[in-house]
Amino acid sequence: MPKATARHILVESEEQCQDLKKQIEGGADFGKIAQEHSKCPSGRSGGDLGEFSQGQMVPEFDKVVFSGELNKVHGPVKTQFGYHLLEITSRSD
Repeated sequence: MPKATARHILVESEEQCQDLKKQIEGGADFGKIAQEHSKCPSGRSGGDLGEFSQGQMVPEFDKVVFSGELNKVHGPVKTQFGYHLLEITSRSD
């Protein structure tokens, strides 16, 4: 069963998600941005979701985490919770 570790930032609007992505790509720290802006409780720990298996997260999230490039900021990814920026930190088969 594939497993991954990832960090994410959850916000309410696509526009805010795009703005935060630009800040991170411009050198801002992902963890600090997560602490300041994420609506998810994981924001307190820099957006860290720990390790999880394929199928544990919502399908839109899973699709990116288990196919996207590692250590790159992906998003905005829309789910029923809002808009996410994702950073896949590791993945194993």
